[in-house]
Amino acid sequence: MTTSDTVPRIIQRYFELASSQDNEAYLALFTADALVEDEGREYAGINAVQGWRSRVPVVEHTITDVEPADEGLIVTCTITGDFPGSPLAGLRFHFQEFDENHVKVLRIRP
Repeated sequence: MTTSDTVPRIIQRYFELASSQDNEAYLALFTADALVEDEGREYAGINAVQGWRSRVPVVEHTITDVEPADEGLIVTCTITGDFPGSPLAGLRFHFQEFDENHVKVLRIRP
């Protein structure tokens, strides 16, 4: 699977920047009123997303599946990094609302 064939550019960019230390570029991917859900908690607004980002470890993402959803697109990944249980397979990134420039709603779930 090649991500350029199956994943919109904004989502490709998300995974490129999620694995980098460039927090400014990463946060620029989100709308000002973005909502991110991770580990059962919601982070509403860019300031909350920034706080969440500062607490999560930087990991490498390997996309294993891409599927359309009723709302948006679900990208399943294996993540590898400096955290207990690494690597973690089957983590689902549900991009519920996005356009070609920004992500508005992202839900990360096992």
